[in-house]
Amino acid sequence: MNQLEQTRDQLLALSHELGEEARELSILGEGNTSARLSKERFLVKASGSNLGTLRPEDTVECLSEPLLELLDQEHATDEDVDSALMRCRVNPTAKRPSVEALFHAYFLSLPTVEFVGHTHPIAINSLLCSPRARDFAERRTFPDEIVCCGPVSVLVPYTDPGLWLGQAIRRKTQEYVVRYESLPKVILLESHGIITFGSTPEAVKAAMYMAVKAARIFASAAALGGPVFLSQETIDRIGGRKDEHYRQAALTKARGA
Repeated sequence: MNQLEQTRDQLLALSHELGEEARELSILGEGNTSARLSKERFLVKASGSNLGTLRPEDTVECLSEPLLELLDQEHATDEDVDSALMRCRVNPTAKRPSVEALFHAYFLSLPTVEFVGHTHPIAINSLLCSPRARDFAERRTFPDEIVCCGPVSVLVPYTDPGLWLGQAIRRKTQEYVVRYESLPKVILLESHGIITFGSTPEAVKAAMYMAVKAARIFASAAALGGPVFLSQETIDRIGGRKDEHYRQAALTKARGA
């Protein structure tokens, strides 16, 4: 099995798990996934395909450069975006990549990022469509949320999917890196969904599943008069503990690696 086939198999397995109906992360054509093939190329879910039933022909091998160049354009039109999405396909007969391939190309250009997952979980969107979105993004309620989701999540104000959203995500992620001197683990999109990423599919799932758990706890605690948030001192201590770093590494390590 060559690298393309191996990476595609990993991407399909990740997509199928994120797309399981019982998980309530995505339905119909919602959400998308991607995986790095090299510095220049990546695989991404085709537009309109279903995560839960994704097939090899529903993935598109793309060139990163046309999309990364487009993210630098301040006055690009919808036609420019459509042209770049079609032009980036390695196989010109392949399906159209998701318009959100723009932010996938960005994340996969970052150090250590090999896989990206984006879904629209009911539990998380219940908060992202509410006045409590910023509290959920920037405060923490229990230790494992810190371990798997980081000290805070990036919160991106609602932006139309496509070029503007890709640019907003890049800008907010860069602001996080400057402030915390590390990559975030969770990107929250107001009234939209969640993005997680990492060096393995397990890293993508660990952050996403823990964020969903945190959203459910937040909503339940809010109904009881809370949540009671952890102090910044506690967050800093847990985030800096060596045993927690070891546990996080174990949680995000590829099975069988």
